[in-house]
Amino acid sequence: MKYDELDGPVGKGIAGVMDAGAGYCDARYYAEDGSETLVMYDGNLESNSSSFESGLGVRVLYGGAWGFAATSRGSDVAQAFDKALANAKTAAMLVSVPLDMGVRPGVKGSYSSPVQKDPFDVPLQEKLGFLASMDERLKADFVQRRVVFLYLQRMRNRFWNSEGSIIDRNLVNCFANAIIMAQDSDGQMQRRSKSLHTTGTGTRGWEMVTDPDLWSGRFEGMKEELSQLLSAPELAFGRRSVILLPGQGHLQVHETIGHPLELDRILGYELSFAGGSFVTLDSFGKLRYGSDKLSVSAYGSIENSPGTFGFDDEGTPERDYLLIDKGLLVNCLTSRAMISEANQAAGRRVFESSGGASRSTAFHKAPIDRMTNVNVLPGGDGTLEDIVATTEDGVILDNPTSWSIGSNREHFHFGCEIAWEVKGGKVTRVLKNPTYRGHTLDFYSKLSAVGDRSTWVVEQVPNCGKGEPNQVMEIGHGVPVMRFDDVIAGEER
Repeated sequence: MKYDELDGPVGKGIAGVMDAGAGYCDARYYAEDGSETLVMYDGNLESNSSSFESGLGVRVLYGGAWGFAATSRGSDVAQAFDKALANAKTAAMLVSVPLDMGVRPGVKGSYSSPVQKDPFDVPLQEKLGFLASMDERLKADFVQRRVVFLYLQRMRNRFWNSEGSIIDRNLVNCFANAIIMAQDSDGQMQRRSKSLHTTGTGTRGWEMVTDPDLWSGRFEGMKEELSQLLSAPELAFGRRSVILLPGQGHLQVHETIGHPLELDRILGYELSFAGGSFVTLDSFGKLRYGSDKLSVSAYGSIENSPGTFGFDDEGTPERDYLLIDKGLLVNCLTSRAMISEANQAAGRRVFESSGGASRSTAFHKAPIDRMTNVNVLPGGDGTLEDIVATTEDGVILDNPTSWSIGSNREHFHFGCEIAWEVKGGKVTRVLKNPTYRGHTLDFYSKLSAVGDRSTWVVEQVPNCGKGEPNQVMEIGHGVPVMRFDDVIAGEER
């Protein structure tokens, strides 16, 4: 199908800019982009907010440069195409590296998140009643603060491009978190939290929120852990093995694998905002990112995750591919135009095809390279208990409280909610205020154990920020239990 075979105002708009000399054009119409947020604080409804947007975003590639425009008025569709073309023509006068989307046949397709019960069809009173029951389960004499958070998203959009693609997507996301806090014996506030995660399978509707195996069934353990923190000693400074549970491991992967492997960041597009990357175009196929126990994929055929969306915002189908293969860096998170720029900059063909990572957070924002599902593949080192049994001196860590990342993601420093000391293959006691730090490549080179599939879960991230203007995107990370040896943990006093 050619662009001139598309009908309606969008088809006419695409035909018009292509006839005017554009090299490529796409349009995204959001019939619905809605969210709902409910927050209970100590049993009281702290926030009840919802949002709704609808509109059209248009990109035009002319003379190797992008132009973008958007409108929320149906009467301004033609003007949006004209403005995007005019913006591209202006940008083309300044472009130093002309972009090229390449040649790809049009795609006709659709994707819908697997949902049994649409969370937006659930009455507000039922949602509030559920959160109130969750808050009730968090109560204990020693708990001083309780927070229960629910964030729901629903998006319906259609994508067209000048290659003849027409793609419909219906996406639903459910996020939930519970936090309890109390003062310890030193007067410091300690906390434990549990977020709604997935197993990578199943559905994404209201039934996911209410499944006790995915969230609410873990509250009793959370209260017991907080009570232990209140009288626990601090983690002492020193080098030891660090065992990351998925609640912490997903942030480690997010900040030190996901972000540095976004191609636009590698090319310098984030330098003035969120930093760059220590990875270069010469790194692929050469850079030893970690030990041979480290294999990382993008997408991972995960049916239930915020990073599963069927097609990206250039119409590229999501696909499975390795980013890191047994410790060797082999690929990154890519989009069509960024591949063109990277190959020109390298003077050779570094990348063959898009990884489907072009994503936008709204109709009025242009797509940029984003994480999808970035996953550490399960290993062969058994369960958490198996890994603990082979650990002589270490700590088990869970859930972040703070994070500091080098401007090029070359080093990091994380604080966590809780640590469990491991001595001689046994868990001995709880420790509070744990931290750990390292240099990214050195840290991953010390990956000595990776848990099996039974330890692997998909942790959800609703708030990954990137870009100028800022875009907040939802993604998922499938991670197992991981052990790293000879890591600096704790703070020098």
